Amino acid sequence: MAAGPVLLFAVVSVAPSALFWVALRLPALCRWLRRRRAAPVPSEPPVEQVAADLRRVRRTLAQLPAGTPAARRIGTRQAYDELLVTACREIGVEHRLDGLREGADRDLERLRIEDSLSRKGFVLS
Repeated sequence: MAAGPVLLFAVVSVAPSALFWVALRLPALCRWLRRRRAAPVPSEPPVEQVAADLRRVRRTLAQLPAGTPAARRIGTRQAYDELLVTACREIGVEHRLDGLREGADRDLERLRIEDSLSRKGFVLS
């Protein structure tokens, strides 16, 4: 018995199923290729947005009245510190805010960071 007709029968039998399988998988493959070619989405907000948020939170922190609850004051300061860390990461300024506790050392580091960011052209006020 010759292998030619058996091979031809196998190809004719399997080809339609294989073509339909490829046709069903083609849209998913196209979506996957498009996602791979797409430009990477930045994980950080734009520098302009960080600067605007820093100015807003800094202004809010400076304008807190004397009777403001401690939780709000601390929360606002922590939000300001997080924005400073984000700005440092985007501009390329070294900081030690992550390792310092609340107190004079952290306040001095905050002032140093503000000065460093200002020297790099980051407008805080």
